[in-house]
Amino acid sequence: MAQILAFSRSLHLQHSLRVSLASLCSRSMTSLETRARAVFSAAVEGVQPDIVVRRSLERHGDKLLVGGQSFKLINNLYLVGCGKAVLGMAAEAEQIVGDHLIKGVVSVPHGIQKTLRSHGKEKMLLENNSRITVMEGAKNNLPDADAQKSAECIRELASGLTEKDLLLVLISGGGSALLPAPAPPMSLQEKQDVTRKLAAAGATIQELNTVRRALSLLKGGGLAQCANPAQVVALILSDVIGDPLDLIASGPTVRSDSKPEEVWDILNRYELSGSLPSTVKEVLKPHYGSQVQEQQDVIKNHVLNIVIGSNTIALECASRKAVELGLRPIILSPGVCGDVCSVSRLYGLLSRFACSPEKEPPPELAAEILQLGPEVGVESWDLCRTMNVLVEERKEGWGATCLLAGGEPTVKLTGKGRGGRNQELALRVGLELSIDEVKSGAVFLSGGTDGQDGPTEAAGAVTDGELMEEAMSQGLDVDGFLTNNDSFTFFSQLSEGRRLLMPGLTGTNVMDVHVMLLPPPSAQKDFQ
Repeated sequence: MAQILAFSRSLHLQHSLRVSLASLCSRSMTSLETRARAVFSAAVEGVQPDIVVRRSLERHGDKLLVGGQSFKLINNLYLVGCGKAVLGMAAEAEQIVGDHLIKGVVSVPHGIQKTLRSHGKEKMLLENNSRITVMEGAKNNLPDADAQKSAECIRELASGLTEKDLLLVLISGGGSALLPAPAPPMSLQEKQDVTRKLAAAGATIQELNTVRRALSLLKGGGLAQCANPAQVVALILSDVIGDPLDLIASGPTVRSDSKPEEVWDILNRYELSGSLPSTVKEVLKPHYGSQVQEQQDVIKNHVLNIVIGSNTIALECASRKAVELGLRPIILSPGVCGDVCSVSRLYGLLSRFACSPEKEPPPELAAEILQLGPEVGVESWDLCRTMNVLVEERKEGWGATCLLAGGEPTVKLTGKGRGGRNQELALRVGLELSIDEVKSGAVFLSGGTDGQDGPTEAAGAVTDGELMEEAMSQGLDVDGFLTNNDSFTFFSQLSEGRRLLMPGLTGTNVMDVHVMLLPPPSAQKDFQ
C-alpha cells in the first residue's frame, strides 16, 4: 500500500512538473511574441514620413541643409510630390521650411485624406492654411484622369521656375500611377494600351519601365528637366528592393540611360511595333535621343536625389529596438524575394541550423541554406555571415537571437481566399517550425510596413512551432487554407485572431519586415 501511495505521489509530482514547464514555455513564447511585435513596430516607426523627413531636412535661418549640402532660402522654395506616403512627408516638410515655401502641389491616392482621418493619423494631414494643394487620383492604384490633372499641375509649377528657385520633390511608392503625363500627341489611354500589351506579352518590369519612361513627359527624369534651370532636391521613400532610383515611381528626377533603339528593340521583341498608334510612333521619333542627352546634362548639374527611408533603414531601427529588449540582432538581408514556399523553407532551415541539438550544425544543413540563397534573393555572403554569427552565439552562450530581414516575396495564386504574402509566409513558416525536430520555441513574424497585407485588414501574422497542434485542436485544415490562399481567414479563426498583426494604416511603405526570434540554447531544451 505504501509503495502504491509513493508511486501515486511520484506521478503527481511529474504531472505538476510537466504543467509547470508547459506554463513556463507558454510564458516564454508569449514574451518572445510580445518582443517580436515591438521590434516590428520599431521598424515601422523608424520610417514614418514625418520622421524620415525630419531626419533628412534641416533649416538653420535662411539655409536649408539636406544631404550634406546647403541651399539658400529667400522665399524661393516650391514643393511637389507623388506617392502613397507623400502627404505625411509634405506636412512635415512644410513645418520645417515655414514661410519660405511659396507654393506646392502633391498627387496622392484617391480617398487617402479620409482614410488617414479614420485611422487617427491627423498629423499626416496638411494644415487648413497650407500653401500646398492636395490632389487625389489613381483610384485602385491605376492612372486616371484625376491623376493626369494632378501631373499637369505639377508640370506647370515646375516649368515656371527660374535659376533662383529651389524645388523640393517628395517621392514614395505608388508615385508612378499618380504622375501620368503621356507625351503629346499621345493620349493616356494609348500609353496604357501599349504598356498593357507589353505586360500581357511577358515583358519584364525593366522593359516595361524603359518604354513607360520613353512615353512620359515626367518619368525618367522628365520632371527634373521641366524644372530646369532651378535646383531640384528629391527626398525619396523607397518601396523597391535595392532602392534603384530609376524604378521608384519611375524616377521622375533620375536621368534615363535608355537609348531610342532600346525602346524599339523591346517593342520589336514582342511584335508590337507594327501595331503602334501613329501618336506613339510620333513620340518615339529619332529626336528622342537628343532629348535624353539634354536631360542627362540637366540632372547631372542641378539635381540631388536622396533616399531618406528604405527597408534597410527600417531594419536598422528594428535592430536597435531588439538590443533594447535584450535580444542579439542579426540583419540577414533587406532584399528577400521569390516564392513564399522557398522563403519559408529558408527560415525553417535557419531555425533548424540555430537550434540544432548537435554541438556543430550539420554541414548538409548549411549547404541546403546556401543552395536556397539565389531563389530568395539573399547573397551567399550574407547567409555565411549569418550562420557564422549563429554558431558563435551557441558557443558563447548569448541570449535570444533576433534574425531580421525584409523584402517582398511573391505568392502563387491557386485559390480565391483572402490573404496576403505576409500572412501566407507566416503560415508556411509556422508549418516549418512545427516539425518535431525543430520545435525550438522560435517565433516568426512577417508584416507589411504599410499596415495592409493584400486585400485584408491585417499587416501580417505571428507564428511559432505550436501552430499545427493549435490548428488541429480547433479543427482547422491548414493545407486547405493554403491551397485556397486563404491565410487571413485561417488566422482570423485560429484562437480568435490572436496571431494577426493589426497595426492599422501606417502611412508609410518600405515593403515587408520579417522577424524571427530564437531562444538561447538553454531555453530551447524546454520546447523539445
